[in-house]
Amino acid sequence: MIILGLDPSLSCTGWGVIRSEGSRIAHIANGQIKTDAKAPMVERLHHLHDAVRSVLIAHSPDRAACEEVFVNKNPQSTLKLAQARGSVLAGCGANGLKVNEHSARLVKKAVVGTGAADKAQVQAMLKILLPGAEIVGADAADALAVAIADAHLSGAMSIRKRGYR
Repeated sequence: MIILGLDPSLSCTGWGVIRSEGSRIAHIANGQIKTDAKAPMVERLHHLHDAVRSVLIAHSPDRAACEEVFVNKNPQSTLKLAQARGSVLAGCGANGLKVNEHSARLVKKAVVGTGAADKAQVQAMLKILLPGAEIVGADAADALAVAIADAHLSGAMSIRKRGYR
């Protein structure tokens, strides 16, 4: 199963693609989609949408996973994040791709073992789980963590559905 992980942001959306076979995972690709802060909002959102669709075409994932939106102290930041997230999800939807959504806390727990893990702990675990992978930045690392969490969580869910615990 090929899984695309997404960490949406208006300024820099991270993406990461992994292959999951049972309990084994392997790195395929990762990257970041940056938008021009001086460009009009509509152009930035269109760029995100098109760039995500390009990743989908290049890697043909079976499904995607995205981090859920969180509420910032600044309502404007939350709104911009939600718009970027909507553009990224629309890109997936335009390709008929199923998208699972996970909270940041759940992603950290699935990858590191604790929902209170910091970015450094997540990145250290990624080096262990994806040896040799060149990760292009923090946003791409976050996206890979989302994909890995989705692989683990979906595997655990399918085991429970079969009646095993």
